[in-house]
Amino acid sequence: MIRRCALVLAAAFLALPAAAQDSYPSRTITMTVPFAAGGPTDTVARLVAEAMGRDLKQTVVIENVGGAGGTLGAARVALAKPDGYAILMHHIGMGTTPTLYRRLSYDPVNGFETVGLVTEVPMTVIARKNIGANTLAELTALMKREGTKINLANAGIGAASHLCGLLWQNAIATQVTTVPYRGTAPAMTDLVGGTVDVMCDQTTNTTEQIKAGSVRAFAVTTKDRLAALPDLPTVQEAGLPGMEVSIWHGIYTPRGTPAAINERLSSALRTALKDPHVVARFAELGTAPVADAMAMPKAHRDYWMADIAKWRPVIQEAGQYAD
Repeated sequence: MIRRCALVLAAAFLALPAAAQDSYPSRTITMTVPFAAGGPTDTVARLVAEAMGRDLKQTVVIENVGGAGGTLGAARVALAKPDGYAILMHHIGMGTTPTLYRRLSYDPVNGFETVGLVTEVPMTVIARKNIGANTLAELTALMKREGTKINLANAGIGAASHLCGLLWQNAIATQVTTVPYRGTAPAMTDLVGGTVDVMCDQTTNTTEQIKAGSVRAFAVTTKDRLAALPDLPTVQEAGLPGMEVSIWHGIYTPRGTPAAINERLSSALRTALKDPHVVARFAELGTAPVADAMAMPKAHRDYWMADIAKWRPVIQEAGQYAD
């Protein structure tokens, strides 16, 4: 009799995880953004989190954990309980962190499960509005001539603007002086104020400034022009094809999160990316949701692994490591 009771209890205990997955989610989900509030990734995260919450019938709250190029926030999720209530929204930094950082408290590749890609945000090549150049060719000539006298702003080591800056210097075979800030907002403030000369940043952060005439825009880093900025040429049109890049965003969970939970989050993500408000707001910011097939776990992981391989030689050649 005792043995039979023990077996019944054991079976009931083993069934608990499956039952928990079936009822997921039953409480608030925290989406960590590893950058400051108000930045490009934060903007994307808040739009998507709200729409995902409606599909999941639970609130998805944003927690900003900035610092160390996004690794502090990423570490928090990597080391969290793998139950689907701690998720991460991160950008292309997930593809560069494994090379940029050689000593971390977590595994930047094997510490995560993938949920799906969200969007690929174009970058824009911009400068203070009174800079002595009117085209990208003229700006390139100015940077080659002035070299380290040119100040290139970015939002910190590992930020999208830092990565685009590396690619930019590589494309023109010229080193300038990089000026890292603690976030996108102060970098943009100084560019608008004329304290620094140039920057390469996401359209989610630059479109409004470009339209207002607060900065001078030279090109967009994608193969096609943007509907939001139709007069802005592509880098290829402007004569710098080696600078094509977009800043992709994706959602992650801690390693070991059950596949059923990741699939449920992926389903909510795909629904969110079809939400008319999300689509319209993305368009205003110069971007668009990814295709449905890319907002899935395997497609996301394959894309991520390819990007790690793409950025490794660029970072190694520059010799700029975060640690």
